[in-house]
Amino acid sequence: MNRLVAIALPAGTAFVEALQRAWDDDDAVAPIDLRLPPSARTRLLEVLRPSVVVEPGAIHERPDGRPVEPGDALVMTTSGTTGDPKGVVLTHDAIVASALATSARLGVDPLADSWLACMPLAHIGGLSVVCRALVTGTPFTVQPSFDPAAAELAAREGATLVSMVPTMLARTDVSSFRQVVLGGASLPPVRPPNTVASYGMTETGSGMVYEDEPLDGVELRVVDGEIQVRGPILLRCYRDGTDPKDAEGWFATGDGGSLESGHLEVHGRIGDMIISGGENVWPAPVEALLSVHPGIAEVAIVGRPDPEWGQRVTAVVVPRGRPDLKLRELRDLVRAELPAYCAPHRIEYVTELTRTPIGKIRREAL
Repeated sequence: MNRLVAIALPAGTAFVEALQRAWDDDDAVAPIDLRLPPSARTRLLEVLRPSVVVEPGAIHERPDGRPVEPGDALVMTTSGTTGDPKGVVLTHDAIVASALATSARLGVDPLADSWLACMPLAHIGGLSVVCRALVTGTPFTVQPSFDPAAAELAAREGATLVSMVPTMLARTDVSSFRQVVLGGASLPPVRPPNTVASYGMTETGSGMVYEDEPLDGVELRVVDGEIQVRGPILLRCYRDGTDPKDAEGWFATGDGGSLESGHLEVHGRIGDMIISGGENVWPAPVEALLSVHPGIAEVAIVGRPDPEWGQRVTAVVVPRGRPDLKLRELRDLVRAELPAYCAPHRIEYVTELTRTPIGKIRREAL
């Protein structure tokens, strides 16, 4: 019987050894985020139903564990669009396909390159770095948590490749890396030349589109404004057994976008789209324009209910210094590049933007 092994260990050598040991036993692995409070961790284990939980200094058998299918490698937790945890089942074949396609696109040379894993291993963006390195035989280093100084030191000591999200990039001098794979929403409008923008999700085994072009073996299409993907990198199913792919193998991402001459433009989560006065406003392009304002440290665009317009475009801002921004300045910034209906109608000040553990804005919490 193939078991699911939950690994609740800090990122590092012990985690990687537990991962390899489980795979050698033909078991699948579910990384557990140690930052979860006890109640959330208990709830997650109830959803995933592992047979074994590996913790520091202890291995626990769980009698209610549910087996996995032969060939399953990972069960990664994602909250999707609902906020409820669910497990994404990725096979060894999917992991290998993703690792090889990614490494080919980045021109990875196992004899010259070295990966740095500094994102949480409980998320696909972090664990996929380890998987790529293991599949291709590329050296790698795992850091217990993200620290800008530690990442910069790793680059000076030989790490050439790293994956980050924009909030990490903003705090780090990445000039010593050969390439930085940058994922997550709201990429900065100006970024270092050694960064590579990627688009993907847990269900696609990490990035599937690099610099607007799909990886080899990945098919894309847009149906009614929604991005769909097909290819060997996709999940087999969710942990509850449901398969989100259609009969032809297409997976609907829940993201809006457009596809022209093989180049993908991602607009954002369909649920994030603001409809104001009958016009569709995507937050990401507006956020990118406003983020260059010297008085703004961080910004999120949301829609607030409005009896006349349906939703009002609202800028939720973490100010840089005193909160005395002029709405007209922000509107002019946006209207210089986008239609006038995309410009914010009001400003709300906050001390911080609520984010997921990998840096994505949680708009529903703003």
